[in-house]
Amino acid sequence: MRFNKETFVAGFALFSMFFGAGNLMLPPLLGYKAGDAWFLVIMGFAISAVVIPLLGIFAHARLQGTMLDFAKKVSPTFSLIYCILVYLISITLPSPRTASVTHEMAIQPFFGTNAWLTSTIYFALVLLFVLNRSKILSLLGKFLSPIIFIVVLSIICISIFSMQTPAINPSEFETPFIKGLLEGYQTFDAIGAVVVGGVIIVSLKIKGENNFDRNRKLIIGSGILAGVGLFVIYAGMIYSGALFGADFDTDISRTDLLSGMSLKTLGNIGKVFLSILVGLACFTTAVGIVTGTADFIKGMYNGSQKAYFITAIVACVLGVLMGQFDVHYIINVAIPALMFIYPITIILILLNVLPNRFTSSLVFRTVVIVTILFSIPDFLGSIGMQDYVAPVLKVLPLGVYSLAWLLPALVALVVMNIFSKTKRFF
Repeated sequence: MRFNKETFVAGFALFSMFFGAGNLMLPPLLGYKAGDAWFLVIMGFAISAVVIPLLGIFAHARLQGTMLDFAKKVSPTFSLIYCILVYLISITLPSPRTASVTHEMAIQPFFGTNAWLTSTIYFALVLLFVLNRSKILSLLGKFLSPIIFIVVLSIICISIFSMQTPAINPSEFETPFIKGLLEGYQTFDAIGAVVVGGVIIVSLKIKGENNFDRNRKLIIGSGILAGVGLFVIYAGMIYSGALFGADFDTDISRTDLLSGMSLKTLGNIGKVFLSILVGLACFTTAVGIVTGTADFIKGMYNGSQKAYFITAIVACVLGVLMGQFDVHYIINVAIPALMFIYPITIILILLNVLPNRFTSSLVFRTVVIVTILFSIPDFLGSIGMQDYVAPVLKVLPLGVYSLAWLLPALVALVVMNIFSKTKRFF
């Protein structure tokens, strides 16, 4: 795999579209609570927030179509419903969350303005970028993303190397690996992979890059670079959070911990650096989400630029409306949606990276149906019905860890492949 200038530009662009509000805010508090179990938390977090998203990019490199192709082997109707749900979730939760984080950490502490003004200006700028999408790869890859990476890496390095006697507390988690795995859901990175991966493909086609093999190598290379960057940042932020175990109150919020860490590592200038980092990281993710959604609707209407324009405006208006809520509220609201859509997304990504001989239409349908059925108890538990589903989750393998769908899905994959081969033999 050769990494040339174009690969690095695309890789940084991909990294910037992944690295948003949740990616910045979740790891420090996770590490702070993980304490001496920080390594296990990193491993769990990396699976759901780095490895699975990276496989999603590989799937895009293989398909080089739209997100509809991810679930087309199940059925066209299911694929359409799945895509609509993913894009609807994306523009109503992670995209507005970027504005909320920007307001709470980068705008309000300095200017004291209200959330309405912040989110209105914020999404007006997002819309400007989205409507000039032919320049997205260049702007994100050459300018914004390197700045994001350098600033956050500076905070991590100073945190690690300036702590003379770090006080790492005992872990609060009974199962740190599982906690890290599930917390990785909140980054939306697996969903982001199927959304922003399509943005990269469409952007390449707009530039006239239609060589399938060349694009495949470029997408895979940029995905690897983005994945390495994400892992370095996540691992560094989690470990840095663990190092500050004795420096903050146990009930500290995500935003306060991140602000406190920047103050202790970079002093007063840390607030300025953090503001820049938060604004850039959140903004690039919002641009990627809105662009991906607009691309999808445009494709449904035979490449209509009007459909692209209207969708971008609607997505930005929703961002302004939802962006008024505080970060903690948006994160809590997102949990039920994630418990339902994330297992399906993970399974679709895994199926799309497996060789075709293992993923017939029958295999796709069976595995996805099993995943949906066994993820229902986790979903119901996340909306306040825990008492009703608890007996079921205790019986199901990994059910107590909110992973009741995982083993049945893998068993269905193996069984259906054996059945298919046996059927052909006879």
